[in-house]
Amino acid sequence: MRMREYGNVVKSAVTLLLSLFTFYLLPFTFSGCGYKPATTFTKKVLSDRIYTDVEVYLRDPENAVLVKDALNEAIVSRFGARVSNRKDATTIVHVKFNDVSFTPIQYDVNGYAIYYRAKVSLKIRYEAPTGKGTETVSGFYDFPIQPRAIISDSLRFLAIKNGSGKALDAFVSRITRRGVEL
Repeated sequence: MRMREYGNVVKSAVTLLLSLFTFYLLPFTFSGCGYKPATTFTKKVLSDRIYTDVEVYLRDPENAVLVKDALNEAIVSRFGARVSNRKDATTIVHVKFNDVSFTPIQYDVNGYAIYYRAKVSLKIRYEAPTGKGTETVSGFYDFPIQPRAIISDSLRFLAIKNGSGKALDAFVSRITRRGVEL
């Protein structure tokens, strides 16, 4: 009977220590090291109301919608800003596909390509209250394919979607870095 009581006391003490650490020490740890979220720096470059304009890529017009959706999501989640209409926006972001390419990166024993790399290159121009800028970013996506097969439209679509997402992540990183420098 006493062992059970001792176990309950230990559990209570551990729970108390964890809650003390979580609510009191953890915030001091982050504030003491100078940590600031990335949105703090991106707002120095881009404002809080952003309009996006994605130029349609004639070889894959349906991907313009995907890139616009991914960009709008990045604006809300990573920039901490709002997507706005053109009239109310204080920052305008223009996105254009520079290039989309597919390169075999792995072959089977018979010499057939079984792994491809999609490279999506985007040219992103922005007009913000702090000035204008242009960034060219690339994103890569590796995917398997059956030997002796061609890249299907669905695989192509998926690869361009994921490559565009990674290119937009690179853009977010560059804008954050530029905000740190300001």
